[in-house]
Amino acid sequence: MTLHLIKLCVGADDVEDLQNWQNARLAEKRKRKEKPVLAHVTRMVPTRAAEILDGGSLYWVMKGIIRCRQRIVDIEPFVDGEGIKRCRLVLDPEIVLVRRRERRPFQGWRYLDPKDAPEDVKGVDEVDDMPEDMRRELEELGLL
Repeated sequence: MTLHLIKLCVGADDVEDLQNWQNARLAEKRKRKEKPVLAHVTRMVPTRAAEILDGGSLYWVMKGIIRCRQRIVDIEPFVDGEGIKRCRLVLDPEIVLVRRRERRPFQGWRYLDPKDAPEDVKGVDEVDDMPEDMRRELEELGLL
């Protein structure tokens, strides 16, 4: 059974910020002749890795709203230079927009059951460039 992770995206105001940051990281790796792999490093290793690697994604929360996801392609536990155990979540570079959903702040990452995950945005009319206050008001009215 597939399982997802959810995490706060600290430092990115929106999906474009996240995409730009990730593109810059990949460009730096290419410049240093490193393998251009996109990964997010976290302290805790998921104990349910097999379920996550069975099609799971990392859902990003930005400013209190789940905005997008990236498929997790590998989970690599490692020990850093200071002897601290860490985990590298290797991500597919494609960022998939999802139907926006509010989410309260939390620390670290959490498991996210597929039934609780927001659906992917599929139509052109659902593009994520609407002003935040207008989108929120339309969502409250049940129009989005």
